[in-house]
Amino acid sequence: MDTTPLGSWNDGAAKRAIVGFVTSAAAEGSPGFVPPRERVAVFDNDGTLWVEKPAPVQTAFVLGKLAARLEQDPSLADRRPYREIAERDESYLRALNEQDPDAVASMVEAVGAAWEGTTLAEYEADAARYLASWHHERFGAPYAGLVYRPMLELFDYLRSYGWRLFVCSGGGRDFMRVICEDTWGIPRENVIGSAPEFAYRDGVLVRRATPHGPLALGPGKPEYILARTGRLPGFAAGNDDVDVEMLRSARFAVLVVHDDDVREYAYADCAERARATAERSGWTTVSMKNDWNAVLTERFTQEKPSASHQ
Repeated sequence: MDTTPLGSWNDGAAKRAIVGFVTSAAAEGSPGFVPPRERVAVFDNDGTLWVEKPAPVQTAFVLGKLAARLEQDPSLADRRPYREIAERDESYLRALNEQDPDAVASMVEAVGAAWEGTTLAEYEADAARYLASWHHERFGAPYAGLVYRPMLELFDYLRSYGWRLFVCSGGGRDFMRVICEDTWGIPRENVIGSAPEFAYRDGVLVRRATPHGPLALGPGKPEYILARTGRLPGFAAGNDDVDVEMLRSARFAVLVVHDDDVREYAYADCAERARATAERSGWTTVSMKNDWNAVLTERFTQEKPSASHQ
């Protein structure tokens, strides 16, 4: 691997804009100076830090848990999302993968009930067992191999200039915390996401079915970021419509565009508003095809995918 800063980034407008912002933010007295205490950088996860197609990594973990619960109690098939799982409703799964707020909300409610009463350690053990055996259906890669190498380089670059890094995702906070330190080098406390309330019972904390606040999607993202950090981001990166509010709240915004159907995927679903906003607002857009000379953290034989991958 190239060990120079941003070595997986081609020398183009996106890389120059990022470098220009970061160096200007570090130059005291410059118009773009950002005081060290305000150097907060926030990243979406699915589709921004790692591959989210054909479904986010967490999806099968959650669906497997709910399917097992449905098998134990068939009466659950009368309610959402168990009904959709029993009927293999593709439209619901598609809405879930596209982070439709209604679909995600129903899933969060079901997930809360499925793990209610378990300790954090028990939940994390379930997630770790799942991740240990999970491989991507196209690339054959474990979850760690699906992280985008250029984004890890961007993490290192920002850290070298004193930026504090956070991940803010509509996905499960506690699921991401299982992998964040070893995979992203980000401490657990810097992971923001959808999560349950906890209750202290008989000397231990256990999960409750009640969600902890709104979903970390759309306007929920800057709300959570402000609550966690006490300030809005100086730098933010996302890839689709549910990231727009977070990107608008930042001084400098990066939108990752999925347009490489050979090394990853090419798609624009649920990113139309984000791309239009990026053009109007002058955000920095990153083309996977043109701006990255490497994509995944591990190299795999990647044949040009069929139309189903696009």
